[in-house]
Amino acid sequence: MTTFDERLNAELPRLRSLFGRIYGDLPEAGRALDGLVQDLRASWDARPAELKALDDEREADPDWFASNQMLGGVCYVDLYAGTLDGVRARIPYFRELGLTYLHLMPLFLAPAENSDGGYAVSSYRDIRPDLGTMADFTALAAELRRNGISLVVDFVFNHTSNEHVWARGALARDPLYDDFYLIFDDRTMPDRYELTTREIFPDDHPGSFVPLADGRWVWATFHSFQWDLNYRNPAVFRAMAGEMLFLANQGVNILRMDAVAFIWKQLGTTSENLPEAHLLLQAFNAVCRIAAPSLLFKSEAIVHPDDVVVYIRPDECQLSYNPLQMALIWNSLATREVNLLAQALEQRHNLPPHTAWVNYVRSHDDIGWTFADEDARQFGIDGYEHRRFLNAFYVNRFPGSFARGVPFQDNPRTGDCRISGTTASLAGLEAGDPGAVDRIVLAHSIILSTGGVPLIYLGDEVGQLNDYGYLDVPGHAEDSRWVGRPPYPAERYATRDDPETRAGELFARFRGLIDVRRRTPAFAGGQLTAFHTQNPHVLGYQRGEVLVLANFSEHAQTLDAERFGGLSADRTDLVTGRPMPLGAGLTLAPHEFVWLA
Repeated sequence: MTTFDERLNAELPRLRSLFGRIYGDLPEAGRALDGLVQDLRASWDARPAELKALDDEREADPDWFASNQMLGGVCYVDLYAGTLDGVRARIPYFRELGLTYLHLMPLFLAPAENSDGGYAVSSYRDIRPDLGTMADFTALAAELRRNGISLVVDFVFNHTSNEHVWARGALARDPLYDDFYLIFDDRTMPDRYELTTREIFPDDHPGSFVPLADGRWVWATFHSFQWDLNYRNPAVFRAMAGEMLFLANQGVNILRMDAVAFIWKQLGTTSENLPEAHLLLQAFNAVCRIAAPSLLFKSEAIVHPDDVVVYIRPDECQLSYNPLQMALIWNSLATREVNLLAQALEQRHNLPPHTAWVNYVRSHDDIGWTFADEDARQFGIDGYEHRRFLNAFYVNRFPGSFARGVPFQDNPRTGDCRISGTTASLAGLEAGDPGAVDRIVLAHSIILSTGGVPLIYLGDEVGQLNDYGYLDVPGHAEDSRWVGRPPYPAERYATRDDPETRAGELFARFRGLIDVRRRTPAFAGGQLTAFHTQNPHVLGYQRGEVLVLANFSEHAQTLDAERFGGLSADRTDLVTGRPMPLGAGLTLAPHEFVWLA
């Protein structure tokens, strides 16, 4: 057990050094840091005793999140349960499934119409009224904690909505907030910045800036109603640290750090993945180590694989989404070949100690093909053409496709787009393809066995399909990502115990895999060793003494006995309990996978 003063003495030199590297010798930086130290002490004094006890527990077990007991689920409060009280009512089901980590999608106050699915935050201290109150949120966090479930929320810290009190103050030229955003009197500086920045949502607005009613221009990387914060102003850092610690004291255990690549702007660069972005994250990390030491960060960086991994370190973001593995699972299902996925597991999977991937089959967002072109070239694959193929395949524009995805930001001229849809619809269940259930389970078997925190989009475990009703909802019709965010699939959950239904078959197989994972110590941690199957359709890797093999083809595949030379021949499949000796080789049925101990 460490005291506040011990943690402050240990971390303050690091925080002071980071401030110096970020802000130089700006007098206002020193004042902000002095004020921040006062904020940290006040926040710690206000931290509930139950959370302080959790701090002690997790400081004693820094790898708690890498346990094979960990299982994540993610959902929208309104779509999945109506309200925060509705989420509390679903805790018995979360325990039935085995969840230890629950990510609630954006639920803070946001503009009623334009909110980018809640990622335009108007207040970090108020819940959307239709979902409940902050008191409801705090009570839910406590109830989840009592049931062994860590609460995860999105922390949108690159930008706020244009309705946030800071933004309203900046618009009114309030001196307190005048420098909270990147606002310019004319186009001179925006034009210079836009020489090197890229358009993220060109359908919303060209470039990186949008005009204000008073003739000024504000930086808006994403949507016109999302104004980027100016972290060159140390007062912004202090203010955002206060919001972060407030949420930690309500019982949040993990913050999904949204859009980490964009938080620092530099003229003459892309203003993405700059060194100062890492310094800012490390400074926020130091803040939490002092006043909320059990709080973890999860980075959201959907960028080149080399840029994703540099955010993952114990003193920065301890957790990170694994977008490369996600994209390459879908690539392997479409191509029936595992070359890119096997390469990624061998070369890009293992992480530093005390960190972990969050592995997922799909998220609330679209699927983008984030593999590196240089990786693809090693197999003679042209990245541009291959992405065109994958886009066509997953929106059913390719002969023989089983997928029923919906294009997001489709550009027919270039063939570029990203893919929206639920797991079941993308894997063939909507199309009635006979291999659909096996594909769904196969994809989830990878995230459950490669190490880290497996994350299930809740409802996928019972095979929820695309929701085309989004086309009739104001504010959703122009954003096809909503097709993959269906409301709670009540009928499917009602039949989850009936093995004669698709939902029942899927749920039983999910539960079986989750139970096996929990019983298998080799699935703890994140280290993985490649196993070369020499079969283009069969993925292989080892987790300790467990050998994982997975057939991504709809045809049976055989591995010769010589493939297993040097391994013990007496094996049992943990999934089925069947003996599977390797002395005579091994044949895998279509879409079959085995966890051989």
